[in-house]
Amino acid sequence: MKIPYAFAVVLAFSVLCLSVMGAAAQGSFDLSFLNVLHGMFICPWADQCQLSLIEQQILTDIRLPRILMALLAGAGLSVTGAILQSVTRNPLADPYLFGISSGAALGAVLAMSAFSGMLAATGLSVVLNVTTGALAGGALSVFLMLTLAGKSAIQVEKLLLSGVAVSFMLSAFTSLVIYYSTPETAATLLFWLMGSFSGSNWADLMLPFLAVTLGSGLFFIFSRWLVVMQLGEESAATLGVPVHKLRLGMLLVCSAITAILVAEVGGIGFVGLMIPHIVRLLVGGQLHRVLLMSLLIGATFMIWVDVLAHSLLQDQVLPVGIVTSALGSLFFFIILKQRQSR
Repeated sequence: MKIPYAFAVVLAFSVLCLSVMGAAAQGSFDLSFLNVLHGMFICPWADQCQLSLIEQQILTDIRLPRILMALLAGAGLSVTGAILQSVTRNPLADPYLFGISSGAALGAVLAMSAFSGMLAATGLSVVLNVTTGALAGGALSVFLMLTLAGKSAIQVEKLLLSGVAVSFMLSAFTSLVIYYSTPETAATLLFWLMGSFSGSNWADLMLPFLAVTLGSGLFFIFSRWLVVMQLGEESAATLGVPVHKLRLGMLLVCSAITAILVAEVGGIGFVGLMIPHIVRLLVGGQLHRVLLMSLLIGATFMIWVDVLAHSLLQDQVLPVGIVTSALGSLFFFIILKQRQSR
């Protein structure tokens, strides 16, 4: 059931704002909604604050960075999935299917394993090494996919098959690196690969924010060309669209966004697959609508997934990737049942 686009945008943005404040109020140390509002909008600028020092630290130093990281991860993965589904004209395309996430994870795991002894030093050097490794791994996955596809890269189906092959191959290498790591490093890597926003701080937000913002801006700039590509490659080429260069450019941008997010939060699947489908059901398939709504709904979705991961088990935090995988499998089960009924 489709709803008016303007109303959908306003509603989605309002729900996102309420979700940020609602998630900030929940946790082992509960805060009231008014306290959250006061702590977010009044305490930073006023001399007096009705929150205690501990409450203010919990809100600003622990919860808000984690929530904003979840927001950026959900928005980035969702809009990346929407773009990949658009340039390949395949509703099953997402960063994991193309091996981008697997490549980024391999690069990050290699960096974390190689620089595990630097954890006692400044955290910035470790973060930069992990991010650099993830970017290199994401670029490697795109290179391998295009090399494996060869001249068949102009055919979307063979490009997808090449991506799947690269994904499995790089995942195998990641498992090999973990197997030969020390027990302590292997445990850290395994937990990181499952995805988590815990431990996020304000400094960690800058790079994901720039990646998601600049990448989304490029997607909107080239959205008209992408719409023409959906009509068919021959039609797009006739209208002057550089189809192959555009597809490669979009793959590289998606690879960079995914790699930076994977370096920060680990492996989180199914988000780029689910959210664009849900958005198309709500506002239709026009690309500019899908992109904006994917950003808003994906961000809201990931915030509440993080809340769910923190609240399912007492005194334990589930990896976010487990929650998204469970929800994703349920989502596909529903979609399959609907198609069978038709």
